[in-house]
Amino acid sequence: MKDYNDIIIAPVITEKTSDNAKNNVYTFKVIKKATKPQIKFAIEKAFNVHVKSINTLITKPKDKRVGKYTGKTKTYKKAFVTLKDGESIEY
Repeated sequence: MKDYNDIIIAPVITEKTSDNAKNNVYTFKVIKKATKPQIKFAIEKAFNVHVKSINTLITKPKDKRVGKYTGKTKTYKKAFVTLKDGESIEY
């Protein structure tokens, strides 16, 4: 990973993540090979904040159907980033 832009793909913005943002927990899509220290470095450099903790998970593919054709959704890694008190991220 050369740059923090290589690690962070996009923020996940849903109703649930918006509620979590009130508690200083932000959710991001990251590349699957990224480790927690790499994610921490990327978030701190990209948004100029201090990260308290990180939890990650890899989503499982779900079955989708369009007419007679079936397939699966893509999987990705999610990072739940908890910031120190008094800090926030604006996207």
